[in-house]
Amino acid sequence: MDEAWARDVLAAAAVLPGPARDARLLALGENAVFAAGDLAVKVGRDAELLDRAERELDIAVWLETAGVPAVRAAEPKALLVEGHPVTVWHRLPDPIRPAEPRDLAELLRLVHALPAPSFTLPPRELLGGVERWLRLAGDAIDPADAAFLRERRDGFAAAAAGLTPRLTPGPIHGDALPRNVHVGADGRPVLVDLETFSFDLREHDLVVMALSRDRYGLPAADYRSFVETYGWDVREWEGCSVLRGARETASCAWVAQHAQSNPKALAEFERRVASLRDGDEGVRWYPF
Repeated sequence: MDEAWARDVLAAAAVLPGPARDARLLALGENAVFAAGDLAVKVGRDAELLDRAERELDIAVWLETAGVPAVRAAEPKALLVEGHPVTVWHRLPDPIRPAEPRDLAELLRLVHALPAPSFTLPPRELLGGVERWLRLAGDAIDPADAAFLRERRDGFAAAAAGLTPRLTPGPIHGDALPRNVHVGADGRPVLVDLETFSFDLREHDLVVMALSRDRYGLPAADYRSFVETYGWDVREWEGCSVLRGARETASCAWVAQHAQSNPKALAEFERRVASLRDGDEGVRWYPF
């Protein structure tokens, strides 16, 4: 899904007060996110994401009731437009600063204190998207690389199923990164991108930042601030390497879905696969 295609879907949805061509593209990944006026609209890549889009709206209402600062839905139902799920949100004001790891830790403490909601949250299928992402990559990637990632997926899925957690399982964000936190005019951090909320090991949310330190260049001081604010370092847990390996596998496959249309995505995918094949945990990965 490229920008032009997503914008056509946005126009067909007719959920904005003005023309879709005037909406500003905020992000283009598994969803295209557009903003216009006081609304933001998410257009999903394909119909398989409809259930997740509907659940994200339920999660937003639940978090609001629980008093957790998070993005709020402007429309209660998801639309399916030309085979793409579309959801409408209240647009957040421009941030006053980039979110920091400690902002994320503050919000995770709130989320991890919540009991399960009245509706069912799925387990964190961290590796569940691998097949779809590889399928979207098609022949843009080497079939041997796809086979390698499938084998890693299966191995880490089996290993993760046997983990003994240190923390009590419960609701998690599922993609706990500072980029999914917005710091508005009042200085309060707010959670965004709620679609990966799950009921699973709390450690899933903490391994993300440990991997950011090891793979994406997060400064050690920033990681320390995250740990100090949350109150525990997941690297002390014997299962950390398993969840890290699972997330690396998923993150590598995620980039593959963009390889058909973006040479930079293909280059990043090949960098990541090579480092996994070589077992080199020190190779720097770059956000995409």
